[in-house]
Amino acid sequence: MSKKNKPDTRGFVYSTNPDFSFEYNFLDADYLKMYTAENIISVLSKYFAAMAILISCLGLFGLAAFTAERKRKEIGIRKVVGASVINITTMLSGEFLKLILFALLLACPLAWWALNKWLQNFAYKINISWWVFALAGVGAILIALVTVSFQAVKAAIANPVKSLRTE
Repeated sequence: MSKKNKPDTRGFVYSTNPDFSFEYNFLDADYLKMYTAENIISVLSKYFAAMAILISCLGLFGLAAFTAERKRKEIGIRKVVGASVINITTMLSGEFLKLILFALLLACPLAWWALNKWLQNFAYKINISWWVFALAGVGAILIALVTVSFQAVKAAIANPVKSLRTE
């Protein structure tokens, strides 16, 4: 028997291409290697999104506190005239709701464009539905309203005599 047709330990003869050994891989491991970068980006995106939401909530909370303090006398006059807590909370939260809706009008088309560009790199393409952006918008509005409403209710239940006495 020649060196090229030498049998292995199991008795098989590699005569087709003896210089190269047969190496096998599982298909799921190959796919995992191929999409490792996307998996890392996914994990990092979750952490950075959580940080961005936290920072934006802190900014909204500070802005709501500043607005409530700036309108303290107006709120006091409205309460003396007969405005309810719901009316005052709606007044203060309405300003922030307009800002959030404006931000959504800017962000949704940009996000749609960026996601379509990113999804073109994959073999199997999907279309992004409108309800994804609607759900994200509703979530952003709810988070912002919860953040702002705490300061709005705090300003609405304050004693109007204290705010008007400082004049």
